[in-house]
Amino acid sequence: MSDIPKPLIPQRADPYIHKHSDGYYYFTASVPAYDGIELRRAKTLEGLADASAKMVWTKPEQGPYSDLIWAPEIHFNDGAWYVYFAAAPSREIKDDLFQHRMYALVCHDDNPVTGQWQFCGQIETPWDTFCLDATTFYHQDELYYCWAQKEPGVRGNSNLYLAKMQTPTKIKGEVTRLTIPELDWETIGFWVNEGPNVLKRNGKIFLTYSASATDENYAMGLLYADLDSDLMNPASWTKEQQPVFKTNAELSMFGPGHNSFTQDEKGNDVLVYHCRQYTEIEGDPLWNPDRHTFIKPLRWDEQGMPVFGKPGEQ
Repeated sequence: MSDIPKPLIPQRADPYIHKHSDGYYYFTASVPAYDGIELRRAKTLEGLADASAKMVWTKPEQGPYSDLIWAPEIHFNDGAWYVYFAAAPSREIKDDLFQHRMYALVCHDDNPVTGQWQFCGQIETPWDTFCLDATTFYHQDELYYCWAQKEPGVRGNSNLYLAKMQTPTKIKGEVTRLTIPELDWETIGFWVNEGPNVLKRNGKIFLTYSASATDENYAMGLLYADLDSDLMNPASWTKEQQPVFKTNAELSMFGPGHNSFTQDEKGNDVLVYHCRQYTEIEGDPLWNPDRHTFIKPLRWDEQGMPVFGKPGEQ
């Protein structure tokens, strides 16, 4: 058996790396205690491993966003830093779901790690239901918001939705449902489509997501659309029928997912993801801290499609 791969950053799930115009990489992720937003920065990807981490926002003791701070992402939108995250009022499960809603923080300083962060409030959607894993991206000079949510009347925990944004904290107009958990590999343990992230290359926009329970069955899927198509039209999107990134038992890399994209120092595309390195989880998987952050090169085939390879392989 090959050597077990070494994480970039241990015990950090739902990793997000933003490469900024100031020459720094910015990293955030879910911390094991789920109690706040942690940021770090470095001049290189590998440097993030040893960069000092700062908790820039800590959850309040009580209230609607006082527990289970999940899946933060840091973005630079309309000239300011934003962190998008999900939070719940408690750990109580109602109607088979957690109670998460989506929130944002803003920072107007140049360095978001040392800067002052302000709480912006909730990002409202058409339904007051379980939602999480928001990401944003610009396309044709418009800001878009993509997230996972439970839609009333649709089976499962979450589907993926897309909307345009009026401001970096407010969506506008119609909401488009992009995908629901419907394939065999998306509905193991839980019916889940979550953790969307976007990359534009080769005349297309690619949207990855994660599906099934967050154990060794967790895997990544892919949607894509032409760059000049109407992204708000579900018919513009093609859904791959098989997972593009899944467990690699040979290297003890189990349940890869909740990915983001960045670039290395030379401008090559890099896949960022989390993975466990064993399957026997004692107690509640939610409180198992051993989903680690990994990175690997993202390659492209002759048709301009992404080649994800296998977790743990370079």
